[in-house]
Amino acid sequence: KWSGLTFVWLMLLIMYLPIMFIILYSFTSAKVMGQWNGFSLRPYETLFDPENKFARDIWEATWNTLWVAFVSSFLSTVLGTAGAIGMHFLGKKLKAVFNFSTQIPIVNAEIVMALSLCILFVFLRLPSTAFNLIVGHMVLTIPFVVINVQPKLEQMDPSLYEAAMDLGATRAGALFKVMIPDIVPGILSGFMISMTLSLDDYVITEFTKPSEGGDFQTISTYVQSHLAKGSIPIQIRSYTAIIFLLIVAAMVGYTIINIKKSKKAN
Repeated sequence: KWSGLTFVWLMLLIMYLPIMFIILYSFTSAKVMGQWNGFSLRPYETLFDPENKFARDIWEATWNTLWVAFVSSFLSTVLGTAGAIGMHFLGKKLKAVFNFSTQIPIVNAEIVMALSLCILFVFLRLPSTAFNLIVGHMVLTIPFVVINVQPKLEQMDPSLYEAAMDLGATRAGALFKVMIPDIVPGILSGFMISMTLSLDDYVITEFTKPSEGGDFQTISTYVQSHLAKGSIPIQIRSYTAIIFLLIVAAMVGYTIINIKKSKKAN
């Protein structure tokens, strides 16, 4: 028992120690990580200062990250759900072929997809715009939508769709009033996974981000650009700490709600 607990705590330490390190140094104004210039809230104060260039860049990158993630995830969810429904009604052989083809982008190295997309856009002579970036994120996330929707389609009672058709519903009516409401949990989980992957992506974003009309950055590319220069703005440390604490608060709240629901059910 003690060895198992030791292993669990060791894994937790390895996972969270780097984050705790960043949070600790978000309370000092030292420009170099690892140096302590005394307790200071300057990283947090300047993060919300509209006159601070680093703060403006961070929030602009945040906005870019969010809207790209939402648009690409929404489109991926629509196309991925349509693809999963189409595959559900295929014959066994064709279904196996399409299932295999949708798994390839998941196991494929992200750098291969990014480089392939970059070469394709150059070959097609497409201007470097946000369109390329959204397409790149969709290529990454559509397979994850498909694998989230497929299990719900398999669990669905096929007689419901057939009964709707027998009662006079059109194919579109049976699809939107019977089938899609039954697979909403899979659609939502696919959308959330797409959002997570898009928010976190660096490689595809770096290869496909717009190069026209100024320096377009998402959070991942913004941080990496400063890492390449050998310096990270102190505002990044406070920004990281805030994001982590918000996620922890959301998870704790979600857990408390589930515990209360389970107690009421019992």
